[in-house]
Amino acid sequence: MTSPIRVAAVAEAVRGGRSSARAETLAALDRIAAGNPALNAFVTVDGNRALAEAETVDRRIAAGERLPLAGVPVAVKDTIWVAGRRVTQGSRLFADFHAPADAVAVERLRAAGAVILGMANSSEFACKGVTTNPLFGPTRHPQNPDLTPGGSSGGPAVAVAAGLVPLALGTDAGGSSRRPPAHVGAVGFKPSFGAIPYGPGFAEPFTGIAVMAPIAADVADAALMFEALCGPDPRDPDSVAIAAMDGRPPDCLTVACSPRFGLDAPVDDAVRQAVDGAVEALERAGVRIVRRDPTWPDGVTETALMPLQHAGLAALYGEAFRRDPALFDPDIAVQIERGLSLTGAEVAAAQLLGVEVARSLAGYFTGVDLLIGPTTPCVAWPLDRLGPETIGGQAVPPRAHAVFTPLFNHAKVPAISLPCGAGRDGLPVGLQLVAPRGLDHRLLRFAAFTETVLAAGGQGQLG
Repeated sequence: MTSPIRVAAVAEAVRGGRSSARAETLAALDRIAAGNPALNAFVTVDGNRALAEAETVDRRIAAGERLPLAGVPVAVKDTIWVAGRRVTQGSRLFADFHAPADAVAVERLRAAGAVILGMANSSEFACKGVTTNPLFGPTRHPQNPDLTPGGSSGGPAVAVAAGLVPLALGTDAGGSSRRPPAHVGAVGFKPSFGAIPYGPGFAEPFTGIAVMAPIAADVADAALMFEALCGPDPRDPDSVAIAAMDGRPPDCLTVACSPRFGLDAPVDDAVRQAVDGAVEALERAGVRIVRRDPTWPDGVTETALMPLQHAGLAALYGEAFRRDPALFDPDIAVQIERGLSLTGAEVAAAQLLGVEVARSLAGYFTGVDLLIGPTTPCVAWPLDRLGPETIGGQAVPPRAHAVFTPLFNHAKVPAISLPCGAGRDGLPVGLQLVAPRGLDHRLLRFAAFTETVLAAGGQGQLG
């Protein structure tokens, strides 16, 4: 894979006059032209519009503005509104849709000096754990084109991991911006629910848990993007202010290690070993680690919560599905059919279970400061499958690869995935760190420390 480009380095060079937003945009367009055909990370690129935006950024810098993301090229997931751009959700229903406005997060990216290069691939309606759709086909893993990066934010994750752009904006309603970065060796940060305003944009099948999610090559770059995007906005009634840095250094935190997050789920040996190695490195560096699983409500599984997504898809697209089922990805069609068959009581039961998940994890965090474990139980798998056939030597259903991320969406807490080693065939493994809701800065600070410890082979020390 191409060496990643650091956001801070680009912004500093543009602000300091050693480069320009136009030059960085031209370079990114060249990288996309060379690398994207084999990957299908970007589905639409508007070079003329991007260059016009870059020239505006250069004029703002010349006028004395100090922009935190000056000239940084960004990929935006093809589900997020970017004014005037074609945004499709990977669906034939929206093949000709052009967004009438920027999402607040995109508006803030522009205000910070970033340049939107284009739209990055997603599964249809962001409702599938691999990145393929009827309009644009599959996004391929940058280390092996026969593998999937997972989904649904596979396009943004691959765009960063392959070095096409230094930064991407994804979404996450069940792990969509943590699992793909874990599979390709990038960093994916799911903020607390409401920390980054959501919309204006498409109606969401899965309401009340989806977030905008920075994807970057390292924690510092993800944090830079988060700082530019966070904070309430009156257009999103769920948006909230989050706590400032609490001032507690990593050696004053109690970090719980949970190899399966308290769930009965198989994990590949190589993934377990990589995560165990990361935890041991943190212990050697002086972090106080305890072994403590979360306790979840009885009967909690991702399957028990999926009626919410299926019912949402049916409510939004059920009529279009009845008119012409062939318009839809067959895997999404199955979900819509399930949603159409659900009773109100079944949907309400799933909603109540999600509330209990949030309460359970909030109680758990009264005893520990952070939680650590695997992002996924496996590494990337073949492109033509919804999931691996086996994990940990056991036959598993197609969504078994996604087991460790969705509950943290329902709990509305921040979670981040960062690389922690390699599994089968040298494929990346992700380490997932989780914090109480609103303590995003605590999580980012500890994640940056963890990244440093792992880069140093576990020899770093707290100070």
